[in-house]
Amino acid sequence: MSTPIAFDPAIGREFVKYARLLSARGYVHNTLGNIVMRVAHPDFPHGIAYTKHAEISLEEMETGNIVITDIPTSRILWGERMTSVGHNLSREILRLRPDIGATIHVHDDATIALLGALGEANAPEFKVLSLDPPFVLGRPVHFVPAHVDVEADVSSVASFIQGTNSVVLVGHGITTLGRTLSEAYHRLNTLTAEVRRCIVAEQIAALKGTRVAYRPRHEIEEMYRFAERIIYPTRAEDVMRDEAAQ
Repeated sequence: MSTPIAFDPAIGREFVKYARLLSARGYVHNTLGNIVMRVAHPDFPHGIAYTKHAEISLEEMETGNIVITDIPTSRILWGERMTSVGHNLSREILRLRPDIGATIHVHDDATIALLGALGEANAPEFKVLSLDPPFVLGRPVHFVPAHVDVEADVSSVASFIQGTNSVVLVGHGITTLGRTLSEAYHRLNTLTAEVRRCIVAEQIAALKGTRVAYRPRHEIEEMYRFAERIIYPTRAEDVMRDEAAQ
């Protein structure tokens, strides 16, 4: 006998809490952008997905604007309103990454502006000034070219999603992944903060006639390797203990 789909008020409160946090940081401009939270369910191997329906912003929403969907399909399991097309990308991420429990998608002004200023001839690259991005993001940022619509067609997601926790859709927005909603939120803030630092550094360097001292690629790669034990030392100790016992 199947277990009924029931709305969990605690999940709803957490969802709205982070919707307010995203709005307060200036990420929300309209009804676009969303949060998705995976919740375990005995009848759904991939779990079920809490998200807001289309046609309302994260800034304005309340718990009554949350719907629950299947993950492999777009089927609405609880609620009545349809989701936006962007939900396709988050569902595919959750389907392919069982370690991920939440995604956040926003249209960040600074990131869109910086990548737009590079021009079409220059391949996008996430340059790093500070220590925290590689440690917090855990994996390199993946850039999806502007001409590829991975929300309407998710077929290419499998080719890159295992190697990243932060997807930048050039000319569009950012999707960050986390084991928890908190982790996805911290990754989003870390990425966008570093983008703003780079913009300021480039402006100051242009005024002074100097070059920005970005961290070398080999150093960044080394930091990715140690991300888990730096940001989550207790969790890393548990993992190493389990590996030693095997």
